[in-house]
Amino acid sequence: MVYADLLTYHKRAKRYSALPLYMIAGAKRLINFLGLCVQNLIRSIKYLFQVRFSAVLSQAAAISYDSLPISLIIAFIAAAVIAIQVSKQFLMSGAEAYIGGTIAVVMIREIAPGFVALAIGARAGTAISAEIANMQVTSQVDAMKTLKVDPVGYYFTPRILAAVLTVPMVVLIAEFIGIAGGMLVSQATIDLHPARYMNSAWLWISTRDIYISLLKASIFGGLISLVCATQGYETRGGAKEVGTSTTQAAILSTIYMLSLIHISEPTRLRCI
Repeated sequence: MVYADLLTYHKRAKRYSALPLYMIAGAKRLINFLGLCVQNLIRSIKYLFQVRFSAVLSQAAAISYDSLPISLIIAFIAAAVIAIQVSKQFLMSGAEAYIGGTIAVVMIREIAPGFVALAIGARAGTAISAEIANMQVTSQVDAMKTLKVDPVGYYFTPRILAAVLTVPMVVLIAEFIGIAGGMLVSQATIDLHPARYMNSAWLWISTRDIYISLLKASIFGGLISLVCATQGYETRGGAKEVGTSTTQAAILSTIYMLSLIHISEPTRLRCI
């Protein structure tokens, strides 16, 4: 019994001691994959003015329009939760006049761009990865190379361009829905008059915050499309690998997006 316990402890210690090595290896894979994304981005930019408008339009519908319902639902729920948590606390301190402005600023600066990007990454990003991965494992990509067509320009450019142009539109709608949802919840919880709520929101909102929000949405959209398309393009194997690649695409797009948020946030705060 004692020997078995010692053996178990030894295995655990060996596994835990190898944890830093696994973390280093994972960081190297993330950096290498980021390099592949940059290479594909540079190649796709070359075909920016050669892409078909119909291809961009169809990808815009698949990426943003089809993701609109889930994005708006998430924005509404997020604003409702914030309003529930904030309203009673502000009411107790006599600051209920600031509820609308607080919710509006939070939604515009952080919640709407981040949550909408996560929703689009989970829905449209995984679809992009699965589609390109399936083309890769069924040799459709090799067939395009045989026809002297660059797969990166054909697959990547329409998706990246569509996401960059249309994700900010989804974010803008989500911001309005979130602010309206916060107003409804505030009225239902503490009977805050909509006029006071909207007056506070109008006074706190600045055009600079809206511009930054739309810029973040555009960058997040392009990043999600690029990462998911690259993950699908690097897939090798069969049907099992397509499913694994789709899961990894969702994870990688989330990691890179959150990393970009943490990197850019100190810079934005210094500019305020």
